Amino acid sequence: MRILICAFGPFPGVAVNPSQQLASDLLRLRRPALCGIQIALEILPTRWDALARLDARLAAFDPDAVLLLGVAARRSRVSIEMRAVNATRAAPDAARRHPPARHLAADGPPLLRACVPAGPLANALRRTGIPAAPSQDAGRYLCNASYFHALAWAGRQSGRPRPVLFVHLPRHEGRPAGVSRARMGRGLSQIVLALAAQARRPSAAVRSDAFKSME
Repeated sequence: MRILICAFGPFPGVAVNPSQQLASDLLRLRRPALCGIQIALEILPTRWDALARLDARLAAFDPDAVLLLGVAARRSRVSIEMRAVNATRAAPDAARRHPPARHLAADGPPLLRACVPAGPLANALRRTGIPAAPSQDAGRYLCNASYFHALAWAGRQSGRPRPVLFVHLPRHEGRPAGVSRARMGRGLSQIVLALAAQARRPSAAVRSDAFKSME
């Protein structure tokens, strides 16, 4: 079982990206349940041209599941993102460059949705004391763009499900107020295990339209 975890480096307004810190914490966790799972970490520069790097990493590592982490500093709780849209906004990246086009894929669908059930994951986090909720707005920045690329990659694979999920971490600290970094690590590890469990499901158990665009 191979799981790719992607996070981001700093960008304008966020000098230290907590997604990078928490993703690194996941690799250091020592939980028996994580035994047998090979976790690879990719820290993406917060640049529009880093999307090609993500595509190459997905092709080379060929993960069974993908977890993407990003920061939404203005939010107060963890957001389990349910979809990504085929759109960008004119926002500069860490290199002060803007997206090359208004759409991520000129001939792509308007949006893609994940086959991972966000509600139960949010409920599980709340039971551990981490405020969380499903979200249908991953923004128009590189978080959304990376999610769209990863979902599109998963949709092109055949033979077995490749669950992909994006989790937005709140506040500049990357965790809700009153939640420790250690608790966040344990909560995110539960998401990793949920992705692994879904990846093990037979293909017939995954809805055939899981990665299709929504009308």
